Amino acid sequence: MSTATLTSKGQITIPVDVRNALKVDAGDRVEFVQIAPDRYEFVAATKDVSALKGMFGPAKKSVSLEDMQAAIAQRGAAAR
Repeated sequence: MSTATLTSKGQITIPVDVRNALKVDAGDRVEFVQIAPDRYEFVAATKDVSALKGMFGPAKKSVSLEDMQAAIAQRGAAAR
């Protein structure tokens, strides 16, 4: 198990084995995700949004930009 010490400025140094496992380097973003009270997950936020492409498989049906805009306008009008 890796440990780190919190400084008086609220900073920690991430142990090298953890950095290597998460494939993070200086300047990379990380997120702290609360998974339960008093419990957080430390997650590397280094993937580009284009990495999400194809995550859910091919689209079941194609929707035009005009249809999307109409649906947004309809929901917006219904919310008033």
